[in-house]
Amino acid sequence: MLTKSLKDNLSKMKERYHNSQDLIVREFVSFGKINSAVVYIDGSVDKQFLISGVLNPLQTSPPPKKDDVTDYAVSKIVAFAQAKVESDESTIITNLNNGFCTIFFENTTSVVCVDSTKWPVRLPSEPPTSAVINGPREGFVEDIVTNVALIRKRLKTPDVIFDKMEVGRYSKTQVRVCYIHGIVHPKIVKKIKDKIKNIDIDGVVDSSYISAFLEDRRHSVFRQVGTSEKPDIIASKLLEGRVAVIVDGSPIVLTLPYVLWEDFQSSNDYYTTPMRATFQRWLRAFGALIAIILPGCYVAVMLYHYKIIPIKLLISIANSIQGIPLSPFLEVLFIIFLFEILYEASLRMPRYLGLALSVVGALILGDTAVKAGLVSPPAVMIVALTGVMSYTVPNQTSQISFLRLVFTFLGGILGFYGIIIGGLFLAGYLCSIKNYGAPYLAPLGPFVAKDQKDAIFKKPITSQITRPKSFPNVNNRRLKK
Repeated sequence: MLTKSLKDNLSKMKERYHNSQDLIVREFVSFGKINSAVVYIDGSVDKQFLISGVLNPLQTSPPPKKDDVTDYAVSKIVAFAQAKVESDESTIITNLNNGFCTIFFENTTSVVCVDSTKWPVRLPSEPPTSAVINGPREGFVEDIVTNVALIRKRLKTPDVIFDKMEVGRYSKTQVRVCYIHGIVHPKIVKKIKDKIKNIDIDGVVDSSYISAFLEDRRHSVFRQVGTSEKPDIIASKLLEGRVAVIVDGSPIVLTLPYVLWEDFQSSNDYYTTPMRATFQRWLRAFGALIAIILPGCYVAVMLYHYKIIPIKLLISIANSIQGIPLSPFLEVLFIIFLFEILYEASLRMPRYLGLALSVVGALILGDTAVKAGLVSPPAVMIVALTGVMSYTVPNQTSQISFLRLVFTFLGGILGFYGIIIGGLFLAGYLCSIKNYGAPYLAPLGPFVAKDQKDAIFKKPITSQITRPKSFPNVNNRRLKK
């Protein structure tokens, strides 16, 4: 608790922050006779409004007659939308950390906390990972208040609820659990909020920290939490009955329940013709499948099943691999390993150097390796093709890369039998995953007939009368006939 001594209270604040240089203490005389001080964290407040809305009014206003000085300052002097009287030290520190400025007065055990927050933020812009041809180009930013406003802008109803939570012993990161009352199933909301409440960690700097705790199978290769950087996508998922988790400091918003087929959909699908959207979804599914099994099939054919290759093609391949010191299995593994190194290096290099590195790695090194007889042209083409196809589903790139390696090993060890066994095992494992009441492969496994209008096929919005039945919700009707 605070004391009536201004000097003691200021010393206590400085000591609590270990005399950190970004804790600003500005002493002045308010109402012409009362010793006062304003305390704030540098860089977190709007200094222009602090001068015009706090310091100038307090210094030039007449003193209170009978009212308590803090109540008088809040009700009649301070020109801010949110100002309140506080006396608990922990609450005052929390407000300071959140960008409030705090006004201390002599001979009083309470202070005035004023919301003058102005953190450095960037303006909403088109996300680099979710570019669109048609449709909204706004994207989430690192400020949670801005992100909440972007969702409110699209869902103007009091039924949209943002439950405030706080995670992290040191970071005190703000988290908002967002859902639409009357659509979402209450059990899903309760399960998500309970998991977030039980997180005991020193700090949270990104939404991926929260995502790890929301997954039911934490050691699974496959991700179980949806993500998006676009407010229009989050708004549409909320209207389907999902829950969004917004984390301060991160432009990535989490969504639950999550099903695998979400990553084969794109926001462009909803701003183009249904026929075009259906074709693109089939293309993404085909690209992901080829990216996973093609290297394994190539190795299996070259080692065990070369008799199925037409004789002219077989002669051409045999001529191209003649003199290669590595077996087809080791050759493909070497090229995959080389491409992964180039990928990691290009990500961490500066933008323009990364572009040059990609050109050098893909053209010069690849061409040189072929001419030097280290690798064959068919193997390079196969691995490069699968690398390109894996980006047809960007959110599943890491999973596709892992499965490509697994199926390459299976094809090299057991041939087509290994690929078939691996495919059956993978399908069975995916069917066994259930995520917040939603089967992971829904609406394909199990087959949900009414959800096929927005799955492999994209039907017009006029025919999507009900919400998805692949996961629980309490209001199935979305369109009046």
